[in-house]
Amino acid sequence: MAPHEAVGIVVVSHSRQLARAAIALAGEMLNGHPVVIEAAAGLDESTFGTDAVRIKEAIERANGSSGVVVLMDMGSAVLSTELALELMADPAARERVILSSAPIVEGLIVAAVAAAGGADRHEVADEASSALMGNSVGSSRIALTAKGCRPGTSALPSALVRASTLPLK
Repeated sequence: MAPHEAVGIVVVSHSRQLARAAIALAGEMLNGHPVVIEAAAGLDESTFGTDAVRIKEAIERANGSSGVVVLMDMGSAVLSTELALELMADPAARERVILSSAPIVEGLIVAAVAAAGGADRHEVADEASSALMGNSVGSSRIALTAKGCRPGTSALPSALVRASTLPLK
């Protein structure tokens, strides 16, 4: 039996430096577990922007049998990513792609950990989206209660809680 292939992740950002830094940070959380994370960022090393063809290529590189989750930094990145999906020739590959509105840095970290832990693409996207909750509730006990968490329970996305359980390689 072949080992489970982790969900791939693509970071679409207007800034190549931002994407590289976010990917490096997420990589620190993986303890050597293989997760394909591709960047489609910037027009070149110093020019901000997005390119639908580069996004399509990054999605195709990351899109294995388990699918791919795409994180985008702002509005026009979403438009470029939607165009990239239209450019994909394989409808089955297109169906394995989930676009996420999660924040780039926090969302990428929890998505990568979830993928490394064997989550499917829907779970990875959900975990990435839950990264927003950690920023919105802060450390206020009142805010945690208002968000539906009982005092004393974790408001962290479950992928971050699982990060400490990934075996070291």
